[in-house]
Amino acid sequence: MDERELRKLLEAVRSQEISTKEAVGKLRELPFKDLGYAVVDHHRQLRQGFPEVIYGEGKTAAQIAGIAEAIVERGAPLLVTRLAPEKLATVEAAIPQGTYHALSRTFMYRPKRAPKPKVRGYVAVVCAGTSDLPVAEEAAVTLAVAGHPVREIHDVGVAGIHRLLRRSEEIAGASVVVAVAGMEGALPTAVAGMVGVPVVAVPTSVGYGAALGGVTALLGMLTSCASNVAVVNIDNGFGAGFYAAMINRK
Repeated sequence: MDERELRKLLEAVRSQEISTKEAVGKLRELPFKDLGYAVVDHHRQLRQGFPEVIYGEGKTAAQIAGIAEAIVERGAPLLVTRLAPEKLATVEAAIPQGTYHALSRTFMYRPKRAPKPKVRGYVAVVCAGTSDLPVAEEAAVTLAVAGHPVREIHDVGVAGIHRLLRRSEEIAGASVVVAVAGMEGALPTAVAGMVGVPVVAVPTSVGYGAALGGVTALLGMLTSCASNVAVVNIDNGFGAGFYAAMINRK
């Protein structure tokens, strides 16, 4: 239940279209639903404007499907991250209307009646290289589930700076930029110097030995000389997309 539906329910009680008892029945599971193996936080959409997201790693296919059903039956958008292909069939059987993005291993469903947030503009998701695409797609899918317009700009790493400059106008027109890069992680600083909006930097685990599984990119982004850069964890496309959505929301 989102804020619009809650207001509608309260108005219905006030106008005596439904009884107080009926309203209490509808609100009984509003804070959470206890499934035994998980307690689904139904109140999160009211608090944060986005429902609980399912992290697929470490959960069985049946557990993911059960949590997903509890979210969708309340009319909320659904996002599952890190969903392994071998668990997909069980989740698709529970939520056949959903869409699986194999590259980012994300599963999403956004009901047609889900209200669209009021936004400042579009979010540009910019990634350095093709190897960074899985993380960039996770960010883009997160934004799409949240109802935000996204423009994806791929393979514009600083090793060929002309590729980035060619898209400078489109990047500068965004309200927020998500910049995804591995190796030395220079892309967010280059992007941040081009725009006057927040840049959410995402280090990826892409790179040879001294890249240290993304730690080199992470430290480079944390020590960026650009003042409009904030950094999320290594490979955390979801966190970047979620944070960008909160900035972009009016």
